[in-house]
Amino acid sequence: MKEIIIDPITRLEGHGSISIFLNDQGEVENAYLKIPELRGFESFCVGRPAELMPQLTTRICGVCPVAHHHASVKALDAAFHVEPTSAAKKLRELQYMGYIAYDHILHFYYLGGPDFIVGPDAPPEKRNILGVIEKAGMDVAKDVIKHRAYGQRITEIIGGKATHPVNGLPGGVSKALSEEFRKEILAMSESMVRFAQFSLGAFHDIVLGNPDYVDLIKSDMYTQRTYYMGTVDQRNMVNMYDGKVRVVDPSGKEYLKFDAKDYAEHIEERSEEWTYSKLPFLRSIGWKGFVDGPENGAYRVGPLGRLNAADGMTTPLANKEYQEMYSMLGKPAHGTLVFHWARLIELLYVAERAVELANDPEITSTDIRNRPGEPGNGIGIVEAARGTLIHDYQLDKDALMKSVNMIVATTNNYPSICMSVRDAAKGLIHDGKVDEAILNKVEMAFRAYDPCFGCATHFAVGQMPLDVRVYDCQRKLAHHLSR
Repeated sequence: MKEIIIDPITRLEGHGSISIFLNDQGEVENAYLKIPELRGFESFCVGRPAELMPQLTTRICGVCPVAHHHASVKALDAAFHVEPTSAAKKLRELQYMGYIAYDHILHFYYLGGPDFIVGPDAPPEKRNILGVIEKAGMDVAKDVIKHRAYGQRITEIIGGKATHPVNGLPGGVSKALSEEFRKEILAMSESMVRFAQFSLGAFHDIVLGNPDYVDLIKSDMYTQRTYYMGTVDQRNMVNMYDGKVRVVDPSGKEYLKFDAKDYAEHIEERSEEWTYSKLPFLRSIGWKGFVDGPENGAYRVGPLGRLNAADGMTTPLANKEYQEMYSMLGKPAHGTLVFHWARLIELLYVAERAVELANDPEITSTDIRNRPGEPGNGIGIVEAARGTLIHDYQLDKDALMKSVNMIVATTNNYPSICMSVRDAAKGLIHDGKVDEAILNKVEMAFRAYDPCFGCATHFAVGQMPLDVRVYDCQRKLAHHLSR
C-alpha cells in the first residue's frame, strides 16, 4: 500500500491535507481530505452577551465575516422576537450583495480561475493571480482589483467596516444610508454588472470554448449525483439573504422545504476520527457513507447547490445565463466543476440585485430598527458565498449565550468534497504515476467548492506550510517535496 500526501492543499481559505492510498497495482483505493484544525468558536461563545455575537463571529474568518455577521444578526432577530423594518432588511441585503460580489471575484480570479485561465497542466508557479495577469493582461487585472474593491466598499459604507461589519442589530441596523452614499453604491453596482458580464464572456471563450475543458467538466471523475440545498423566495427563485431552505433530490425533484427554525428536524451532524470537521446529512435519508445517489443523505450547497435547488434567478441577465447553463448541461447539473459557472452567474445576479436595491426609494429611509423583545432562542440562516450558513443560539434570561451551534457552508459540503477528491484521484492516478499536474487536478475537485476550512472548524490560528511525501508499497519514503 502506497500513500500520497498533499499537505497542505492550496488556493483555499483555511488548512487541510489529502491522503491518497494506492494498492500494490498503483490504483487508488481511497482518498481522504482531512481538516486538522481544532473546533473552538462555539465553546468560547458560551457565556458571552448576545449583543457581542454579530461582531465576535465575524472573527471566525476574514473572508466570510459578512456572512457570519448576518447569520448572527438574524439569529438574534429570532431570539429577541423582533422583525426588522422593511428598510433595514433592504440595507442588510444590499450590504450582502457587495460581500457576495467581492468573494466570488476573489475565488474565480485568484483561487479557482487560474486552473482554467492559465491551465490545469501549467507549472504551479503560474497557476495564480500573477499567471492570470500574464495571460489576460494588465487591464483585466486592474478591473479585477477595482471591482473586488467595489464590493468591499459597499460593505464598508453600510456595515461600517469592509471586513468585520458592525452595523447589524436585533431588529434592524445601526445607521441609515445617505443619498450621497446611495449614488456611490449605485455607480459601483452598475459597473459590477458590466464586469460580471465580461467575466462570463471570458468563461464562455476560455472554458466553454475549449473542448478539453468541457470534457473535463462533464467527466465521471468530476461528477456526483447528490441532493442539493439552497434558500429560495416564495416563487422558488434564488435568494441569498432570506426565504425558505429548499432541497431537491438527484433528479431535481423537490424533497424538502423548511424554515430556519426547523433546520434541526432535517439536518443531522456526525463525526469521523480522522478530521475535525463535522459531516452533515439529511436526517430522513440517513448516512450510508461516502457514496452519492438518492439513498444517501449527502447534499451540496453553494453556487451549484443554490441554482440546482431553485427554479431561476429574479434578475433578467442572470436568469438568461441560468437558462443557458441548464440548456447545455441539463438540470440538475451534477458536475463539480460547474460550480465555477454557477458562481459567475451569481456574480451577475448580485450585481443586478444591488442596482435594484440602490434604486429603491426606501433604501434611504431612516426607519431602520424595531425594538427587541425578551431573550429566548433563535436561528438565523443566510446563503454565504460558499453555501447555506446556520447560526443556532440559546440565550438565558439575562441574554447571555447558553449554547451555540454553527453549521457553515463548507461543513455542509464536506461529505461531497471528500467524495469529489476520491473520485478525481481514482480517475487520474493509474499505475502509481503522479506528477504536479495530476495532483493539481485532484485539488481542483475540492477547489471548485471554494471551501473555507477555517469556517468549517471555526479555528482561530494556523499556519500554511507545504509538505508532500510519496511512499512506496513498503511504506518507505520515495519522494519528499516541501516549501
